[in-house]
This record gives sequence, structure tokens and C-alpha cells, in this order.
Amino acid sequence: MERGEKSDLGSSLIISSSQEEEEGCCLRGDFIEEAKKQLWLAGPLIAVSLLQYCLELISLMFVGHLGELALSGASMATSFASVTGFSVLLGMGSALETLCGQAFGAKQYHLLGVHTQRAMLTLLTMSIPLSFIWYFTTTIFIILGQDHDISTGAGTYNRWMIPSLFAFALLQCLNKFLQTQNNVFPMMISSGITALLHIFLCWVLVFKSNLGIKGAALAITISNWINVILLAIYIKFSQDCMKTWTGFTKEALHDIFSFVKLAIPSAIMICLEYWSFDMVVLLSGLLPNPKLETSVLSISLNTCWTVYMISVGLGAAISTRVSNELGAGRAQRARLALRVMIIISLSEGALVGITTILVRQVWGKLYSNEEPVISYVANMMPLLALSDFLDGFQCVLSGAARGCGWQNLCAWINLGAYYVIAIPSALLFAFGLQIGGMGLWMGIICGLLVQVVALVTVNSCTNWEQEAAKAMSRVGKTCGD
Repeated sequence: MERGEKSDLGSSLIISSSQEEEEGCCLRGDFIEEAKKQLWLAGPLIAVSLLQYCLELISLMFVGHLGELALSGASMATSFASVTGFSVLLGMGSALETLCGQAFGAKQYHLLGVHTQRAMLTLLTMSIPLSFIWYFTTTIFIILGQDHDISTGAGTYNRWMIPSLFAFALLQCLNKFLQTQNNVFPMMISSGITALLHIFLCWVLVFKSNLGIKGAALAITISNWINVILLAIYIKFSQDCMKTWTGFTKEALHDIFSFVKLAIPSAIMICLEYWSFDMVVLLSGLLPNPKLETSVLSISLNTCWTVYMISVGLGAAISTRVSNELGAGRAQRARLALRVMIIISLSEGALVGITTILVRQVWGKLYSNEEPVISYVANMMPLLALSDFLDGFQCVLSGAARGCGWQNLCAWINLGAYYVIAIPSALLFAFGLQIGGMGLWMGIICGLLVQVVALVTVNSCTNWEQEAAKAMSRVGKTCGD
């Protein structure tokens, strides 16, 4: 080889090396930039989830000072309201994560207002039959064999919460409307103000006005409506929403079926998961020593839901990022967003899991002074740590699925994971192998494992270019309508 050829070869190697370094720096820069975007989104969304969830907890805390009977009635009412009302509306509202998120990415800003108004109309209509179910809570509980006095208290509580059902429907629509355009800080501020006012409202309505359990339910109703009003005022007058909210339009009345077609599987997807956890607590009442088992499983469920609010925020963030990027036709950015969030989720899950195990000896003391309960909770905590880790991971994968519009597929996955695997496994471990309450939770972990494996498989086999084409087609079809 001659000197000139050697020189050219050396130059090409240097250029190739520098190009690889430049590409590596570019990838690292993209990764860091994406991580910043997601954390900027996820932080406020986690706060919103926790603040809105704590309204029910605050009301229950005040009711707890009225006596054991009042607390039992309010607790059962809260669980029943979640299963038959709030989770249904939350699921249906999640369809906006797909529709509004992709429309925003495609810069079809006016469609956000159109989709949101369709969702408002649909969810408010759905609230009417749900309110009838709440109205007959007492009758339903008595038919199911529950204690008469507890059933009466639960029925009273839910009747006074019926107006909050309509507020919650609107709140989900407004939340998704703002979330999908990355405008999350107003939601956090509004939820914070509402939570602070809720404490004052509970104090006045429960103790000062002598409404008792009715006052606690009324406080939830008022607080939810306050949150709706605050967000509505912001959307109406904010410069940030001028392009996305141009006022009410008749266009929202057209093709409502397109929203319903996505909203129903969205609701099924979420409800199937939420209901399975509540079912585990109900099954604990059939075990030997049901008082101890139910108390521990209730503590476990409350702990799980509190931690889950972090995952809900992460899931909402990745749903927004994926839907925005797919709507804009940037398939590779959507895939990068999911990879970044997976790393964030695994880190958060590991931290939560380790913390859960470290506090296992003292956690039960926050809920009870009885040694059997404290000891049982300590034994349950390692299982909770594993379930929290898996639940957080699947929540992020489910969020990405909502961003893509895979609600139908995820509904089937959840059906199989929780009702073909989790509940039968829980029955086998708890009653067949006589492991008790820990066996019930082991069944839930089996379902979570199946769900995670299925969602990982789906995401691994995804053709992101094809998903971007579908998103742009969906937005273009809506524009044509």
C-alpha cells in the first residue's frame, strides 16, 4: 500500500471515529432532553394524582372521629363509589389521552376542544345511570348481605356524593385536555388549592354544622366542583389555551361514536384492573379470622393505591409524550420517550420497593395498635414491595399503550391477566393451599407478572413508523369529519 493510500485510510478512520462520537453525544443529548421533558411533566402529574386522591382520605379521617359505625359506612361507600363510578369515568376520560395527545402533536389544536367537549357530553350522560346506582347503595348492600346499619350509613354517604359524580366527569375531561398539551402546572395549583380548602370544608361541615357523615360526603362534592370551576376559569381566560379552546361548537355533537368507541375499552381496561384489587379485599372476609385478614388487606390496598399515584403520574407523562410524538409523525422520538420512561420507572420502582421493605416493621403501627395486625403487615410488606414494582412498570407500559390507542388490546390483556390468572391464583393460594391473605396478594402478583410480560411483548414487537402513520391518519380523519 502506498503512502497516499495509507494517509486516506487513516483520514477515513479518524472521520468515522469522530462521526461515531458525534452520534453518541447526539444520542446522549436526546436522552437527557427527553428525560427532562418527562420529569417536568411527571412531577406535577404525580402531585395532581396524590392531591385529588387525598380528598377521599381526608373525609374518611374526619369521619373516623364520629365513631366506628360511621367510619365503616363511609369506608364501604368510598370503595363502592370507586368501583361503580369514579373508576368508570376515569377510564372513559382516558380516551382523551389518545385523541387530544395525537391531535396536539399534529398541531390540529382546535380538535382538542372538540374532543374534550365530546368527552364532557359522553361522561355527563354516563353519570346519570351511575348516580342511580349510588342512590340505591343501601338496598344493594343489604341484598348482598351486609350489616343493615353499615349499609344505611354507606347509602347516606353516597347519596350526598352524587353531585360530585358529575363534577368528577368534567374534571377528568379538563385534566386530560391540559395534560395532553403539556400544560400541567395549573392542574397542580388547582388541585393544591382544592385540597387545602377541603380540610377546612370537612371541619366546618362534619363538626361545626353537625352534618356528620353527610358533611364529609358534601365536602367531596363541593371540593370537586371547586376544582372544576378553577380549571374552567383558567382555560377560558388563559393565553395558553386560546388555540385549543375556542368555545363550544356544534362540531362536538358530530361523530360522538368515534369517542365512545375508544372510551368504552379505555374504561374496561382500567376497571378490570381496579376491580380485581378490591375483589381481593372482599375475598379476605371469607378467610378464617376475617377481622384480622380484612384489616391487613385493607391496609395493604391503601398503601398500594397511595404508591400507585406516583405510577399514575408517570403513566400520564409517557402517554402524553408518546401521543404527541406519534401525532407529529416522529416515530423514533416516541420510541425514545418510552425507553427513557422505562428507565425512570424501573428506578422509581426499585426505590419504592427498597423503602417498603425498610419500613415494614413500623408501617403497621400507623394504622393499628394491635400486635397481630402490626406483625401481619410486616410480613406482607415484601409482597407489597414486589407488587408495587410490577404495578409501576405496567402502569408506564399501559400509559404508552393509551398514547398509541391500544385500549382494545389492553382490555383483553387485563381480562386475561387479572380474571384468568390473578383471581383464580389468589383463590388457589389463599383457600386451596391455605396461605391466607398473603396468598390472595400472591395471586395479584401472578396477574401483574402476566400483564407486564404481555405489555413488554407488545411494545417490543411494535412498528413505531406504522403507529405514527395510524396516528396521523386518525387525526386526518377527524379533521375531515
